[in-house]
Amino acid sequence: MSRSLLQKQYDELMRSYLQSGAEDHLYSAQQLGKWLLRHHVAPEDVVDLHLETLERHVELPESVRISFQLLMEIMIEYGIAYREHLFLRNKQQQLESEIELAVAMQHSLLPASIPHPAALDVGVISVPSKKMSGDYYNVFPLEGQLLGIAIADIVGKGIPAALSMSMIKYAMDGLAACAREPAEMLRQLNGVVVRNIDPSMFITMAYGAYDIKTHTFRYAVAGHEPGFWYRAADNQLRDLPGSGLALGLKRDTTYEECTLRLNQGDLIILLTDGVTERKIGKHYLGREELHAYLMELISLPCQEMVDGLYRKLLNLSNHELPDDHTMIAIRRKI
Repeated sequence: MSRSLLQKQYDELMRSYLQSGAEDHLYSAQQLGKWLLRHHVAPEDVVDLHLETLERHVELPESVRISFQLLMEIMIEYGIAYREHLFLRNKQQQLESEIELAVAMQHSLLPASIPHPAALDVGVISVPSKKMSGDYYNVFPLEGQLLGIAIADIVGKGIPAALSMSMIKYAMDGLAACAREPAEMLRQLNGVVVRNIDPSMFITMAYGAYDIKTHTFRYAVAGHEPGFWYRAADNQLRDLPGSGLALGLKRDTTYEECTLRLNQGDLIILLTDGVTERKIGKHYLGREELHAYLMELISLPCQEMVDGLYRKLLNLSNHELPDDHTMIAIRRKI
């Protein structure tokens, strides 16, 4: 709408309202106000338009005309603040669009499906505390009836975490030759992380290769939250052994490789610290307490177990999720 057309419409609205004062004119005024907002017309321009139009219909006393000068000065300052608000709102909308794009990109980095070999029962859950997660996981087939299992926690949130996740994912794809050697995989990934992320950031990770023929799990740990190992023979849940420096802290770090052999019914659990670092009432969840909750669910199929633990912890923590919650459970069935 041109300036002349706007003046004409406002003139007609003013004349009709001064003559009848009908309620339907107020509705027309509201619609015009919405149009002015959509087209970012400054408040001082609206005041100027109103004064020009009013002078064409009524004779204004000098005191009223002078008062409009005061109002105009006020609206100029208001208009500056209004334009700043519009600028910030547009930037916020742009940022939200970029975040949505980053969230979609991040989802594409996670596996669309998880393999379920006949000899194994597999369960996975990953719930972000906010829109963007700092957790990464993958369960993928390797040659020779091996299953690669990865779980990582990127220190930090938001877009930097998403970028770091993509780096881990594509670095692992490029290091396929190391996929059967967990300690070497972490050593190579550490080199990638050291070279490519800010020194203030680091990544904790556990990576292993499960041999479906021998039911042997070889794995290495880089500063990651200890997992669990359940032995069906004695109905005991233990912490998974193994430790190492987080990725990105020190160049040329080497990692220890651990080996477990699972018997029928045995179970391994990998998780991020979002599972363990929960405030329950006035205290924080301890490993022994988490042991007890896991043992209540240990006989369930793996997916039901990880889902059930998530729901239980969420209820106990008053439905607050302070950190991303990711968990992988794998049980030998036969």
